[in-house]
Amino acid sequence: MVHDDLSERRRTVEDRVADACARSGRDPREIRIVAVTKGHPAETVVAALEAGFREIGENRVGEATGKFLEVAGSIEEHGAVRHMVGHLQRNKARDALDSFDWIQSVDSVRLARALSRRLENGDAGFPVLIEVNAGGEEQKHGFAPEVAVERAHEIAELPGLALRGIMTMAPLTDDEAVLRATFRRAREIHEALRRIGVTAADTLSMGMSGDYSVAVEEGATMLRLGTVLFGPRTGG
Repeated sequence: MVHDDLSERRRTVEDRVADACARSGRDPREIRIVAVTKGHPAETVVAALEAGFREIGENRVGEATGKFLEVAGSIEEHGAVRHMVGHLQRNKARDALDSFDWIQSVDSVRLARALSRRLENGDAGFPVLIEVNAGGEEQKHGFAPEVAVERAHEIAELPGLALRGIMTMAPLTDDEAVLRATFRRAREIHEALRRIGVTAADTLSMGMSGDYSVAVEEGATMLRLGTVLFGPRTGG
């Protein structure tokens, strides 16, 4: 299905981002949007690119690999950046590096080392984010907040990787206080990375379809949006 109203949905999202920036004294140009096409057909990727999105996110290596190959011409034409935003198993590290331009879900030092080993050029600087379980949920992947900075420092030293910041997912709740507490914790960790000298850490990826306005108010520089742009997933 081609989303004829996608450009309008994009404008609505951008208006809400601008409002959130106004409330928090920020510049909307600081905010990047990753359009997450998980569970949607390849033509949705094309529709997103034609609507002006230049960063595309997927959760699963296998799904993304086939989808990106199908629309490789459009991805190249639009200069799209492909983000891995879902949980990544170590045995999929090579495939992920082949299919994506960023990996946002580095949730262990072992995974980071696996990625580092598979990069042919140690100076390539492949962009990664560490995933932090800022909400402390047992079912979520990611580093615990109390060890995140120390582990990030280890990962930043690995050859071939460029640690660009952190990613987090807030609990699925309508409680704004819980959302804000989670996002603030993530922001504090991100700021701590800068203080310890991880100067490339310019990205704070947090905020999804149900909570992105709050995430912007709390300091997000990158949003990962799916349902608000494309509607419910059709598969996956």
